[in-house]
Amino acid sequence: MRRPLFLVIAFILLFGLLVACGGAAEQTEEETSETTSETSQATTATEAAPEPEAQEQETPEAEAMMEEEQETPEADATMEEEGEEEQEESTATPAPAVDPALVEYAAQHANGPGAIYVGDINQLVGPAPSTSQGDFDGNVTLESLQRHLWIYDSDIYQELLEKANLTNPTPLEVSGESITIQHACINRALLPCQLLETYFTLNLRDRTDGQVEFIASSFPELGLAGPDTLSLVSQRTLDSANIYGGYVGGELPPIEIQNLWGIYSSREQEFQATQAIIKDIEELVLEDTGGVIMNHNWFAGNDQFFFCREKVDSIDGFAGKKTRSHSAALSDWIEGMGADAQFVAFAEVYTAIERGILDCGVTGGDAGYGQRWYEVTDYIIGPLVSFPSTNNVINGDLWNEIPENLQDIILEEAAKSELEALRLSAIQNEMGLLKNTSDDPRGAGLDAMEFVPFSDEMNFRSLNTAVMEHVVPAWVNRVGDASHPIIADTFNNK
Repeated sequence: MRRPLFLVIAFILLFGLLVACGGAAEQTEEETSETTSETSQATTATEAAPEPEAQEQETPEAEAMMEEEQETPEADATMEEEGEEEQEESTATPAPAVDPALVEYAAQHANGPGAIYVGDINQLVGPAPSTSQGDFDGNVTLESLQRHLWIYDSDIYQELLEKANLTNPTPLEVSGESITIQHACINRALLPCQLLETYFTLNLRDRTDGQVEFIASSFPELGLAGPDTLSLVSQRTLDSANIYGGYVGGELPPIEIQNLWGIYSSREQEFQATQAIIKDIEELVLEDTGGVIMNHNWFAGNDQFFFCREKVDSIDGFAGKKTRSHSAALSDWIEGMGADAQFVAFAEVYTAIERGILDCGVTGGDAGYGQRWYEVTDYIIGPLVSFPSTNNVINGDLWNEIPENLQDIILEEAAKSELEALRLSAIQNEMGLLKNTSDDPRGAGLDAMEFVPFSDEMNFRSLNTAVMEHVVPAWVNRVGDASHPIIADTFNNK
């Protein structure tokens, strides 16, 4: 009776989440094409958005009809009702006016690293901090930005603009400090780590006159697998680290709420859900580590794919496939698809596949490309849409040793870095698959993979079996109680 009970609980919770996300769950043709046809378009765009169509001119006949309608009692009554509605609308709280100083800042920093959105999406077009963070030419294109307007119109983007304090930055008031923060990324090949190295660390050094050095390292370099990063930051064994819920879910199961694979039908839907629960995730991390959340990593280009040695184009093809996983929830999903999930450290997957220890590996499109999985696999199968975030956390004792003036500057630069991450996300979301399937030498080249999209049968199995019968009930079981606040309040109501 225990298993049916969890299935019922899982169904109720999943249904509540999908309802809460509302219209975002409905995937448009444009969203669907992001993982197939849209990924074939990665050229730099410079044209402006189309001009609005000209309004039709009124003919004499139309004007006469309007006059006749206005003369009738019914028309008068209708106009009075409409007038009342307009008056009611006019009393509604107007949208906040954009700060002229922020508009000026946006114009001065447009079309390159550090560009921000305050109404003109064209200002975000331009080069990334490094070529690998943009399209094949290293750019963020207009078309990709237009398809991701939901990012730049979001509340979280507006909050970051405020945190960054762009028009009134904190002045440097201290001198003579020498502070080093060693940060552990998951892997240097991942885009969030690249952004830290090419953008955040340089800006922070300049802003503090070299008094704060933020040095990015990685789990492989430090001999870490990932599951113990919460305790390592708490104990100050690590100064700072990227805390990924999939890795630390064994120690802190509630945090896996941000990585329940398969429950979202679009990146926009996951982004909206993340926006709703991000404060709850921060509370979990802060309570467990006693640290300070510097900012968030946004894993764009992160749609999850099976990278396989053999072609899998049906559910039966997954049977028995030894497949690398990177989290408990992902293992549940892989098992639900019929494959055999095995946790293998990210840096060790290439060799495991090459030697035949693994048949497949599951990871994000860009992540797999960064580790050159296209050299040891021939087929990329999927996707499971994904656009998650993680937290960069600094040890609390170390943070308290930093002068408040420098703390403020660190947080402002961290917010600026997160704004840049969201600018880059538009093109990165569309390059994850393309890098692996393109024969362009700037992509996989001669090792270009064959893309095998999930069939209707696979998508049905993913939601109705892998998610409903494996992912959600197993997570509820790990949390231990459906009345836990992260389930009863956050998951079910947000």
